[in-house]
Amino acid sequence: MRSTVPLGIRCIQAFTRDSWYRGFTLVLTFLFYTSYHLSRKPISIVKSELHKNCSAIAGHGNKSHLDNDTWCDWAPFDKPNYKMLFGALDNSFLIAYAIGMFFSGMFGERLPLRYYLTVGMLLSGLFTALFGLGFYWQIHSIWYYVLIQIANGLVQTTGWPAVVACVGNWFGKGKRGLIMGIWNSHTSVGNILGSLIAGSFVSYAWGLSFIVPGGIIAAMGIVCFFFLIEYPEDVGCTSPQHHDQTEQEPLLRQDSEDEIFTSLNNDEGSSNPIFNNIQPSAISFVGALKIPGVVEFSLALLFAKLVSYTFLFWLPLYISSVAHLNPKAAGDLSTLFDVGGIVGGILAGIISDYTGGRATTCWVMLIVAAPMLFLYNYIGKNGLATIIGMLIFCGALVNGPYALITTAVAADLGTHKSLKGNAKALSTVTAIIDGTGSIGAALGPLLAGVLSDWNNVFYMLITSDLLACLLLSRLVYKEIKGWCGSQPRTRGFKEI
Repeated sequence: MRSTVPLGIRCIQAFTRDSWYRGFTLVLTFLFYTSYHLSRKPISIVKSELHKNCSAIAGHGNKSHLDNDTWCDWAPFDKPNYKMLFGALDNSFLIAYAIGMFFSGMFGERLPLRYYLTVGMLLSGLFTALFGLGFYWQIHSIWYYVLIQIANGLVQTTGWPAVVACVGNWFGKGKRGLIMGIWNSHTSVGNILGSLIAGSFVSYAWGLSFIVPGGIIAAMGIVCFFFLIEYPEDVGCTSPQHHDQTEQEPLLRQDSEDEIFTSLNNDEGSSNPIFNNIQPSAISFVGALKIPGVVEFSLALLFAKLVSYTFLFWLPLYISSVAHLNPKAAGDLSTLFDVGGIVGGILAGIISDYTGGRATTCWVMLIVAAPMLFLYNYIGKNGLATIIGMLIFCGALVNGPYALITTAVAADLGTHKSLKGNAKALSTVTAIIDGTGSIGAALGPLLAGVLSDWNNVFYMLITSDLLACLLLSRLVYKEIKGWCGSQPRTRGFKEI
């Protein structure tokens, strides 16, 4: 008598070959971008070690330094202008990242993504490690660290357009919000792991807080070279369906399709590859801007990312200052903001998939986030339980819209019907949206370093959330109008 097929094998057989490859690509790109964010996080953890309250240390038996409150600080961050120096480090990275992002998408469309990501991750590992080696080489020049941050900001732009384009190549629109909401948790997972890894070394050898993450992202670059598959067709899998023929998006209407390629010669007719689906050329920067919704979502992301990155770079120092915790404890506690970000990103994806309202979902979360940020600053220091609860809740509201715009919205716009099947636009659209958002990411930490009071920092964050809502208002109106029209969009989940 022969036994039945084992349950485990039956579970494997339940998934098609296409499904296995899609899952493999999703996991692989998740790990890649986790390593990108993991390597960005150490600077926020190390700040409170580079400049800390040395008098408290001197009070534990070190009498020779009692008159010097900065004897234990790392020069040049031992001066009264240390906040401005920290701001310079943040903005060296973020401004270089913002500028580089606008060009990165165009390079990503014209180069093989596997090679592009591999080189980017190897160089990111190198520059992250070089920052940490400043500890062992006893480098105290601010210019060394600024130049390393600039170089790292430029090479880190290779990550986002490439991974979003790769996932967009493999997954259709059906449950894109849910899938990308879960997948986008790599940002928060990377921040959490980066905080924990950096926090493990920060108190006795902060150089390792950079060297270890640098080694991890470089190792992932090698994995990318050997395993990443850019297109389903490369391994004989079927391409996903990016559009439902009966579906009509409220804010991406058919009547705007002809606007995208008005710069092309009309007499080319069907011979143009964009309209024939034969070897489509990469879209121009201006052509990508003409896609309906790109400008509004890009500008909204500028303010949403300003809020998110201010927390990314300054939250551990804020917690350390107001809750009087040591650098490691503050860094560990700050990871709860990213835990909330994971929940918020997934919820935003589920809600936007079910309702079909990407802009409306973002608008509601942003408008609720504004008073919650005020409340966090007011009561967020009153006990550990309050801090934990507010960090998780604010993290969900702040990172939910940010995650949705940079993933599902970018993929929707990059595969918009008006592109007539030109999938090469995905990387450029992603780069435009995230590049514009990165301007806000640079401004937030800079202004946080300039503002002298934490209350003013939170007022800036609240204002940014409200401005993001204002920029999305037109798209929200169109979505609501589409739902209330004579032929509303079919709601609910669709198959991939």
